[in-house]
Amino acid sequence: MSRVLVPRPVRRFNRVVTNRVQGVWAPYLLPWAVIVHRGRRTGREYRTPVTAFRSGDRILVGLPYGADTDWVRNLVVRGHGGVERAGRVRRISNPRVLDSSSAGELPAPARHAVRYMDMLVADLD
Repeated sequence: MSRVLVPRPVRRFNRVVTNRVQGVWAPYLLPWAVIVHRGRRTGREYRTPVTAFRSGDRILVGLPYGADTDWVRNLVVRGHGGVERAGRVRRISNPRVLDSSSAGELPAPARHAVRYMDMLVADLD
């Protein structure tokens, strides 16, 4: 299910360097956002910058690194987390990873994107 568009070395670099830079402005500038989640084993709070779109009462996040990244697994296992987007903090619940076979519930632009990568969908509380 996990389709990866970005090579692993780029993923590591972005986690160490790029995410720290993006984390400064991502909570305030659309279409970026910061996903707030807790580690599965440590319980530590993490903040991961992402590109996110809102569709009604859901948040949609493309997964170019695949669905097996730590932050996605943390969010899905816990079943809830938070999102900081456009200067607002919201709670998210019921996170799930969708692929092209389950794209019917997505809006048209997301259905197009899910042909190339998995998509995280979560409900905004």
